[in-house]
Amino acid sequence: MLIAVVIGGLIGYLIGRLPGLLIGAALGYWLAHRLRKNIIGKLAQAQDQFLASIFAVMGCVCKADGQVTQDELDVSRRLWDRLRLSEAQRAQARTAFNRGKAPDFDLDAELARVRRVTGGHRGMLQLFLQVQLSAIAADGQVHPAEREVLLRVARGLGFSEAEVAQIEALLRGGGQAAGGAPSGQALEDAYRVLGVNADASDAEIKKAYRRLMSQNHPDKLAGKGLPESMREMAEQRTREIGNAYELITKARAAST
Repeated sequence: MLIAVVIGGLIGYLIGRLPGLLIGAALGYWLAHRLRKNIIGKLAQAQDQFLASIFAVMGCVCKADGQVTQDELDVSRRLWDRLRLSEAQRAQARTAFNRGKAPDFDLDAELARVRRVTGGHRGMLQLFLQVQLSAIAADGQVHPAEREVLLRVARGLGFSEAEVAQIEALLRGGGQAAGGAPSGQALEDAYRVLGVNADASDAEIKKAYRRLMSQNHPDKLAGKGLPESMREMAEQRTREIGNAYELITKARAAST
């Protein structure tokens, strides 16, 4: 905003000396204020749409096996609490969830909306998919019909089945560091979290780790429309990625 005031003032001064400087500075301030207000407004709209789509797609995925279990409903409500949604926002989330359960729900159109509102940012889309995975795994089992819809969601967001497995590994705790030697499953999941094979070089592992940390940095996601209420989830994801990297590096050091 200060830059706009200075530039407006300089242009005004060149045109009309002191009166022009004052008018130009005022005009620069007004334009910068309007631009900032428009940007904030568009960001708020993007955040609202992102949240609405999360719950709408969640309703669709949970209903894929023909019914929405109490455990799946509880996950939705716990997400309300975790995101610290207001009563009005909870009502909107409930409406969106019910919209997703409806037989005429257009999943493909909703996913296209998600891609558009996030600008296709991988970190945002991964977080979106992670929430859906958490919902259908709430009752301890994933029905084949639910997994099929989940894969459809993943493909609609531009992910492969291997990337779905990567997020599943993260949810299982593949990124959790543990004392002593890690179990074979934990180490396998850690590699999946980073999206690399067990025979990858140290340099490849570090590159994958840095790429994921950059994609999922909370500040970067906030600039892409991540609601502030979801910042904690983004921070948790980066911790899990860091833990996966630590688990792998410690296991490799111990084996040498």
